[in-house]
Amino acid sequence: MELKLIGKINNTHGFKIDIDEAYKEALTAMDGFGHLIVLWWANQMDNPDMRKIMATEKPYKAGPDTIGIFATRSSFRPNPICISVIDVKGIDYNRGIIYTSYIDAEDGTPVLDIKPYYPCSDVVRETKLPEWCAGLPSCIEDSANFDWSNYFNF
Repeated sequence: MELKLIGKINNTHGFKIDIDEAYKEALTAMDGFGHLIVLWWANQMDNPDMRKIMATEKPYKAGPDTIGIFATRSSFRPNPICISVIDVKGIDYNRGIIYTSYIDAEDGTPVLDIKPYYPCSDVVRETKLPEWCAGLPSCIEDSANFDWSNYFNF
């Protein structure tokens, strides 16, 4: 079985996802969803050396000195599959475009899948994080005003 890329991230004039012609019909009935889950391939970080990285030195200022790659949101992974939750600003069904205010993927990044965001299965009311994650915003809406430079070491 092979992966089928369904579209690409387009960050040239704002943020949007361009869906390939063959998959435009899959957008049917997306009206009303305020957020989507986007799975994408970190193709710009995909090389044999980066796939071998299993731990890294302190990417988070308050984090441990060494951290396993599965404890990060890094695109350095054995399979560089990434996930983003996006807000939906609009959908052009005829052209196959999903408009959003932001997605943390580079222009041209291949999109693997899109799923609707359902609070009944995607929200965890009582979550637990390690102590070094204390102070992170509690929701995506608060992330826009968060000073990320005080959190990361890069």
